[in-house]
Amino acid sequence: MEKFFKLSERGTNVKTEVMAGITTFMTMAYILAVNPIILGASGMDTGAIFTATALASALATFLMAVLANMPFVLSAGMGLNAYFAYTVVIGMGYSWQQALAAVFVEGIIFIFLSLVNIREAIFNAIPASLKIAVSVGIGLFISFIGLQNSHIVVSGPTLVTIFSFKSSVEGGTFSSEGITVILALIGLLLTAFLMIREVKGAVLFGIFITWGLGMICQLIGLYIPDPEHGFFSMFPSGIISMPASLSPTLMQMDFSGVFTIEFFSILMAFLFVDLFDTIGTVIGCATKANLLDRNGKLPQVKQVLLTDAVGTSFGAMLGTSTITTFVESSAGIAEGGKTGLTSITAGVLFLFALFLSPIFLAIPAFATAPALIMVGFLMMQQVTKIDWTDNLLNAIPAFITIFSMGFMYSISEGICLGVISYTILHILNGEGSRVTPLMYILAILFILKYALL
Repeated sequence: MEKFFKLSERGTNVKTEVMAGITTFMTMAYILAVNPIILGASGMDTGAIFTATALASALATFLMAVLANMPFVLSAGMGLNAYFAYTVVIGMGYSWQQALAAVFVEGIIFIFLSLVNIREAIFNAIPASLKIAVSVGIGLFISFIGLQNSHIVVSGPTLVTIFSFKSSVEGGTFSSEGITVILALIGLLLTAFLMIREVKGAVLFGIFITWGLGMICQLIGLYIPDPEHGFFSMFPSGIISMPASLSPTLMQMDFSGVFTIEFFSILMAFLFVDLFDTIGTVIGCATKANLLDRNGKLPQVKQVLLTDAVGTSFGAMLGTSTITTFVESSAGIAEGGKTGLTSITAGVLFLFALFLSPIFLAIPAFATAPALIMVGFLMMQQVTKIDWTDNLLNAIPAFITIFSMGFMYSISEGICLGVISYTILHILNGEGSRVTPLMYILAILFILKYALL
């Protein structure tokens, strides 16, 4: 393992990498429960989706370890699965088989773009200040996901607001929703304390302790499950279960509409969101793990992006939406993960999940939310590397990138607006020559995207 993963060279060890892999898996295990629900709305078999998601995630993650030796974990991307089910199938009337065909073609196109280094060139063209901003913006973004998942932040008259315990008592939801919010807040403080005390595996321990407190609350009657509103029992329904058959979704792609304008527009939407979500995630996670070289480049970026592309096409063949690098990989990186051994560990857990689905599906969102919030804190630390006072020409686009990711709830939007503002401000300041040709091309494409899509 030392020879293959180069552990000592990257300043890590087997124990750290395994803990990191477990942490990453725990923070993203929710996808195994959520993806079947979302894609199931399109008419797909939920059992087959669960199996396809676990298998595709494991394979893509193993490939990441073997080809790139990076601590990144892949699975069916959130947002892209919702676009698949609610927009393409339910909204536009395509069959889920045709939607899978679009995902498959997307992956093939990305394989080609990765092999000819176009995706790598885009990655390398982004300036160092924007790369740091992407890492910080993802920290804000992932913290907001944690706040939402735990219901600490909810929708309200001001678009979003803090959870109201008074309203939950009056509405009769305190014993379900209200208790989980309290548990999330306790878990957040516990995880923070463990990190302050420099306890190894603080994020992972925080997840298990918070989940354990939830079980205690259910046993003593403080927490009452309300499945109708999404608040389930803290205890697994079982331990071992056999994987559902893949036959309802395996190789069910329908290419009959490939040469239509509508199919092309769907394909472009999948391509765009996946391309820049992936690049943003890889930049943010690699920056946090100190894997970028002195020129701000990731040595194995071609292999990373190729893995992502292969995973997408393979996932479509099995029966799931776009496979992409997960931003939750930053949770394992925060625990010290720096090599593919982190990915191997998470991939093995995805395989175990096929047979231990009752346990993994029982991990409550409020237990993983504190981990996401604290990982956001760790990624925000990169903000000090941006020169906020003496180089406003770079600082302002960085700021736009950061707030766009958090407030617009999109990694790709942050990159788009960051690139556009960086390019235009340099032109206006008479320093357009410092902007690379590819940045100009990206800026024009992004402006056209907002104008036409």
